[in-house]
Amino acid sequence: MSKLTPKLRFPEFRKGPGWTEKPLTDICEVNPPNDGLPDSFVYVDLESVVGGILTIRKRLPRAEAPSRAQRLLHKKDVIYQMVRPYQRNNFFFDIDDGDAYVASTGYAQLRATGSPAFLFQLIHTDEFVFKVLAKCTGSSYPAINSAQLADIAIGVPDVPEQQKIADCLSSLDELIAAEGRKLESLRAYKKGLMQQLFPRDGESVPRLRFPGFRKAGKWEARPLAEVGTNLDNRRIPIAEVSRTKGEIPYYGASGVVDYVNDFIFDEDLLCVSEDGANLVARTYPIAFPISGKTWVNNHAHVLRFDDSHTQKIVEDYLNSIDLRDFITGMAQPKLNRAMLDTIPIPLPTEGDERLIIAGCLSSLDIQITAQTERLTALQTHKRGLMQQLFPSMAEA
Repeated sequence: MSKLTPKLRFPEFRKGPGWTEKPLTDICEVNPPNDGLPDSFVYVDLESVVGGILTIRKRLPRAEAPSRAQRLLHKKDVIYQMVRPYQRNNFFFDIDDGDAYVASTGYAQLRATGSPAFLFQLIHTDEFVFKVLAKCTGSSYPAINSAQLADIAIGVPDVPEQQKIADCLSSLDELIAAEGRKLESLRAYKKGLMQQLFPRDGESVPRLRFPGFRKAGKWEARPLAEVGTNLDNRRIPIAEVSRTKGEIPYYGASGVVDYVNDFIFDEDLLCVSEDGANLVARTYPIAFPISGKTWVNNHAHVLRFDDSHTQKIVEDYLNSIDLRDFITGMAQPKLNRAMLDTIPIPLPTEGDERLIIAGCLSSLDIQITAQTERLTALQTHKRGLMQQLFPSMAEA
């Protein structure tokens, strides 16, 4: 067995032996045998885990459980996603709530003989994932079987060093999770505030109004066509093979899709997705601002407003409401120009009230953007740290 040395090592291990290259099965049991399933349990399938967090807890009696429910989990087990493993959507089972948990056969169950937390970090390294993908079969849904997974060679240190690395990375994970919760709290706060700042269906006055406007008049709901000017007739799509690369952003339905060397707009505008699954899924904002020199294709509507605060209110309002009544098409959702024009937009009649509302929403966006950048920086730091803490067998 070859010896490996990581680029970064904790002081107490710098003069110690190198890491040993071993198959995965040498540091954990892969799919350890079960004594039998309990009468009822929480079933964990590939839809239950999102970002390494168990988001769905579906309790089932054994008689109603699918045949794929076969992996009875023990505390500190790791379950590894064998289908589309590039997603790295694995789960460290550390729950002790009295329930039994059973995982789907879509996961491999890994039971560490050393540090379970180290094992969990190791399976997320780029090197491990690339080795898994090299053994996968299938193009649309690449997958690896448990026997191939068990044979993958990895570098492993002694258990004390395993635990030190695990403690370091686990503490960083806790910080990342805490910052992620802050981000979600900010987003939830803005969503709740929007529900108070805008009139509800059938009402013409919001529940929350800023001082100075509490005795102001009713809001007026007007079709979007009357609130802004549509510039769709100026859009020009360019086939990818015909684009000349440059520094000017080329926008599509959900944002920048390329950069080109020319522009068709040079002002502050609002784009609204015209088609695509995101109109229903709402994974990304469907309304987004653009400014300066830009090019927009025919997958995003382009709107101009008389002032920036009206544009901001319309942007956030469109991103907050359910638009399914205005969307056509099933396989390919579409928000066409005619339907877009009819969307009612509630607005205060006084420009000063619009200005204050837009300023409030913009200040929240600044906080959300700053928190997003903080979270991204931590995630980037962890990825870089892992590249230093785990040796590369290719480099060796």
